[in-house]
Amino acid sequence: MVFSYESMPSSNTVLSAAASVTASIILFKSIANDLIPDQIHKYFSSCIHKFSNRLSSQITLVIEEFEGLTPNHMFEAANLYLGTKISPSTQRIKVHKPEKDQEFTVTVDKNQEIIDFHAGIKLNWVLQSQNTQIKQSTKSDNNGSIRTELRYFELNFHKKHKDNVLKVYLPYILRKAKEIKEEKKVVRLHTVDYNGTDYWSSVILNHPAKLDLMAMDPDAKKELIDDLDRFISRKDYYRRVGKAWKRGYLFFGPPGTGKSSLVAAMANYLKFDVYDLDIKEVQCNSDLRRLLIGTANRSILVIEDVDCNVVLQNREAGDGVPEDEKITLSGLLNFIDGLWSSCGDERIIVFTTNHKDRLDPALLRPGRMDVHIEMSYCTFSGFRILASNYLKTEEHGLFPTIQELLTKVEATPAEIAGELMKSDDADITLLCLVKYLKNKQNRA
Repeated sequence: MVFSYESMPSSNTVLSAAASVTASIILFKSIANDLIPDQIHKYFSSCIHKFSNRLSSQITLVIEEFEGLTPNHMFEAANLYLGTKISPSTQRIKVHKPEKDQEFTVTVDKNQEIIDFHAGIKLNWVLQSQNTQIKQSTKSDNNGSIRTELRYFELNFHKKHKDNVLKVYLPYILRKAKEIKEEKKVVRLHTVDYNGTDYWSSVILNHPAKLDLMAMDPDAKKELIDDLDRFISRKDYYRRVGKAWKRGYLFFGPPGTGKSSLVAAMANYLKFDVYDLDIKEVQCNSDLRRLLIGTANRSILVIEDVDCNVVLQNREAGDGVPEDEKITLSGLLNFIDGLWSSCGDERIIVFTTNHKDRLDPALLRPGRMDVHIEMSYCTFSGFRILASNYLKTEEHGLFPTIQELLTKVEATPAEIAGELMKSDDADITLLCLVKYLKNKQNRA
């Protein structure tokens, strides 16, 4: 058979036929929309959509930033994790650094594809967003609504890996994000702004204290470090025995023995935020509840000089004031044992006192203050740590004299540290310290 160009239809004929077909499709679709009820139309559309999905080998998981008004922890973890997976081919990234933070945070920008591999599975991530209108009761604009951006991740992969992604990959991302967050975490000190919001405000805690540099009894230090390590590693244990994941510590000893510095050293060691609660400024039990509920997980709540807060005990006497309109020792302790303990994990509470013998027995009840640590006057072992820290001196001819004096003189680590800072010359400094201790001995 001989092919003839003359037998081919002209371009006008082809265009005419295409236009006719298109018009017929539009007409058919219009008639179908008019004659076929919406329910039937939706049913057939759904069937077609399901059929096309069956033909596709891919599946897409959508991870939205919020579930209602609640932040989606999975979105936050993915955003943090994918910041470590940005490749040189990525064209747009976002960089964020609050003024007081020490490091940049790098995250994915919109519409940028990130390819990850896990257990041999190829996973495609894309950050998407859409603008939406949210009704407001405030007059934020003319129509009573504001525009907001809703962000979400689309995670695309072969559908045969769905179980692996849900049961292995996503939990892996949660763990990695937690590690990244802990590495980058900056410890913060939270105090209550009693002249403003009456709520927590925070600053970065730049305290240099470290547990291994604390001038305290070596056995007590080891006991504390071992207890902290055991506490943070026993999440499953606390859940298994049905106890709140919290720990109570009582630091007691004379002023200047390093109780507050020990709290800062614990915070730096664990990377826990510190909430410093001045109990004398809290007006009533309801305010106390509000403040305690506002503390975060992985934090240390500190109530210093609890022996000085006699107001706690005096207010318990019958004074005609409704219970919720005053703050009481029983209210504090019951709340710590009850609601505060059950609203979070990895909580530590520290009470400090200069006089343990003055404390209400309720504070010392077993299970409330789990560990009691005495911060004593400076011992020779504590002095050696201070000499190493301040003078970089491990041995000196005056050490035996200082050792003997410290067995006879009550000097706090703060006093010894003050003397060691007077000169950079170890010989001069230690001579001055010996003189200081002898003068103190003579005055005793």
